[in-house]
Amino acid sequence: MTTRIKVNESSLPLRKDVKQLGYILGEVLVHHGGQELLEKVEVIRKLSIELRNNNNESTYNALKAELEKLERPMRRQVIRAFSKYFHLVNVAEQIHRIRRRRDYQLQDDKGIQPDSIASAIQIFKQKNLTEAEIQDVLNTLSLELIITAHPTESTKRSILEIQKRIANLLKQSDNPLLTKKERKKIEEDLFNEITIMWQTDELRHSKPTVMDEVRNGLYYFEQTLFDVLPEIHQEVQDALQENYPNFEWKVPNFLTFGSWIGGDRDGNPFVTPEVTWQTLHKQNKLVIEKYKESVVDLMKRFSHSTNRVEVSSVLLETIDREEELYLAEDKRWPAKKEVYRRKLAVIFERLNQVGVSEKGYNDADELCQDLLLINDSIKSHQPIHHDEKSMHKLIRQVKLFGFHLATLDIRNHSGEHESAIAEILKKVHIAEDYKNLAEEEKVNVLEAILKDPRPILLLSEDYSKETQEMIKVFKMIREAHKKFGKRAIDVYLISMTQSPSDILEVLVLAKEAGIYRVHADGSVESNLNVAPLLETIDDLIAGPKIMETLFKLPVYREHLKQHNDQQEIMLGYSDGSKDGGTLTANWKLYKAQREIHEMASGYHIGLKFFHGRGGSLGRGGGPLNRSILSQPIETLGDGVKITEQGEVLSSRYLLEDIAFRSLEQATSTLLTAFAHITQNLDKHNDRRPVWETTMEEISAISLQKYQSLVFNDPDFMTYFKEATPLTEIGNLKIGSRPMSRKNKTSFEDLRAIPWVFAWTQSRQLLPAWYAAGTGLYEYAQGSANNMALLKEMYSNWPFFRSTVDNLQMALMKADLTTAREYSSLVEDQDIGQRIYTNIKDEYNKTQSILLQITGEEQLLDHTPSIQESVYRRNPYVDPLNFFQVELIKQLREQENPDPELMNQVLLTINGIAAGLRNTG
Repeated sequence: MTTRIKVNESSLPLRKDVKQLGYILGEVLVHHGGQELLEKVEVIRKLSIELRNNNNESTYNALKAELEKLERPMRRQVIRAFSKYFHLVNVAEQIHRIRRRRDYQLQDDKGIQPDSIASAIQIFKQKNLTEAEIQDVLNTLSLELIITAHPTESTKRSILEIQKRIANLLKQSDNPLLTKKERKKIEEDLFNEITIMWQTDELRHSKPTVMDEVRNGLYYFEQTLFDVLPEIHQEVQDALQENYPNFEWKVPNFLTFGSWIGGDRDGNPFVTPEVTWQTLHKQNKLVIEKYKESVVDLMKRFSHSTNRVEVSSVLLETIDREEELYLAEDKRWPAKKEVYRRKLAVIFERLNQVGVSEKGYNDADELCQDLLLINDSIKSHQPIHHDEKSMHKLIRQVKLFGFHLATLDIRNHSGEHESAIAEILKKVHIAEDYKNLAEEEKVNVLEAILKDPRPILLLSEDYSKETQEMIKVFKMIREAHKKFGKRAIDVYLISMTQSPSDILEVLVLAKEAGIYRVHADGSVESNLNVAPLLETIDDLIAGPKIMETLFKLPVYREHLKQHNDQQEIMLGYSDGSKDGGTLTANWKLYKAQREIHEMASGYHIGLKFFHGRGGSLGRGGGPLNRSILSQPIETLGDGVKITEQGEVLSSRYLLEDIAFRSLEQATSTLLTAFAHITQNLDKHNDRRPVWETTMEEISAISLQKYQSLVFNDPDFMTYFKEATPLTEIGNLKIGSRPMSRKNKTSFEDLRAIPWVFAWTQSRQLLPAWYAAGTGLYEYAQGSANNMALLKEMYSNWPFFRSTVDNLQMALMKADLTTAREYSSLVEDQDIGQRIYTNIKDEYNKTQSILLQITGEEQLLDHTPSIQESVYRRNPYVDPLNFFQVELIKQLREQENPDPELMNQVLLTINGIAAGLRNTG
């Protein structure tokens, strides 16, 4: 538990902010709880720091005594005080990240920030790439980020908005030109915001509905993404123009956002076709409103007069006609010479009428054509090298967001499709017992249906409620394509894909809804991408064979031709990690990508891998740019798709500057990776065969170690359920989806999110590191040269480096001394002590081998800012963990749980999540 902080001089402004915010919080505590509350918090804080610095029994006992003697009302206030502190620290750290970026920008050309767009362009220059080669890179580049409603954001929206206002005040306070009066005003505003934060409930009073989650997701589009996405594209354009001024650059829409919220049906009975339709409507309404705001802004600025400039004759010809057609007299711009304002008035009214009357735009392409007409005219009289970027931005936004805002993926479980198909086929006597057919027979039946233009649905047949619901889903997709455009819903994902028939079943359902059609001449029309989700270790191993079976089917190849011979495949990081441990899961994922890509190349099929990463390390989380780099380099060429889940959304996209920096890092990483590929380097040179053989051996050892505890120890589930707050987390009300599939309590049915969330709260973080140490250690012991090979892999292989660095981060956030407190919750103490000792020994082994591989003295020595952040947070998280253990102990002794005790447990869960910046 003892820690030693290395002073990082660059963090001095951060420490100043934290000190100021902590001081204001202290004042707020005195106002609401008196001096006694502040003194209690201070005593506990100082004892916690002392325990961290000098781990001794007397300090431990003194801290426990202080915590145990608190009366209920005071205990609640103390828990809240430590939790609020973390919300403030999180804001301060984000502002410091913005500050560091500005420091780089204020330096001369030598001060290019690592992982920036400028740094990627510098690499292009160093490698002597031609303009044509760079343009080819841009044309190939594709990064799609998908926001999800996975229930891992424990911070309420109202708290997030307070944090955003505090962040803006801290940003203002960095201005050296502030007057004394202005600085005092900022301090007063900070005090008021922290007071409001204290007076705001941290916990939700009810579970969010799906539409609540939709609104929360749309918040990020409205507040940051709508503006930041075009700015990233413009940054690339500007950087290229500056460094290669003699080339006409065309930067395509390489970076886009999609969503699952309102479309993810897997295990969530509340996501109905009606809810999905409502979601699409809300997205459409928001994007139209954003366009209208932009048009109004342009109308204020575009006061050009034909008395001063000569405008496009084509534009002039359209205005009179369109005013007659679309505008009532009182809505026309009064000044005839201000032609851009006249045209924008037409555009505004047509946006007003979208979905209301025939005067509205039919699609986003029509709107884009009108904007391009204005833009072309402006170019004719705008000074050279001084583009009118506000119009460029709106045009880019229309191309990025269309009238749908974000492409909505639909996801459902393979078993749901199979049940519907079995009933439909039985009704028309094609297969009496489809479910029990051999896989080859299933494929033959489905292939024959897909070749036949005739439908198999009976119009008036009384199908079961579940089958009717499934049919409604596909009919809703067809209607969505008509109303919002085909980009509104582009991909249908199949959870637990275990065979080729799982994918063909969805195509059959699409055929019955008219989304997939076979014409009389045999030609095929397919308007829905169908993507398997490979989740478990076994599914990942079977993945290449499943896909090859499909690629050999002529009917499936016809479907792929409609999608430019590109297949999307989603890879699940959560369930694989839960089944086989993080190291084995990550290796099997890497290997599956490489093998499927190699097989697909033989059929001339491009692959887009969709990485279902969670926010936490135990579910494939970590920095976005590192996630991209850790993939096999040859798989990046067909595009990358990654989920952005839960607390990741607020940490990356709440503040515009942070959103820009996160997306800039991802863009820079992709550009740099493509620079290596473009130079005709061996696409496999990011690894050596011996490294892969080594990983295979390490993975096998690690898997055996992991399963010996998780699957083969009969007492493991008892330990997990009793030595973590798993049961209590279910009361947190942070998501619309149930904690387990089919409301069962078995390990198999438990979702990965509560699995990771519970281990994180208890500071054991087992899913993020357990068994990796044994795999690495036993391999290192196998030969005198093995350690040198592991060091070589860490230095030269991005996948292995990312794996090791994520393991370091997990060990930093874990704390086995604190975790020992949770082992005391296990009713049978023999079980508690035995399994805790197993976990602790593995932790020590993992830490030792990682430090040997990296050559560092302490974990994360290579990232001092993160290291310092974890060190400084730990003493403030510890009291919350101690509180949590004691409260859970009391709660579980009660036959009828005390609501106030439960409430205080939930407050500790919320505070620990904020302190560790991770939930599930």
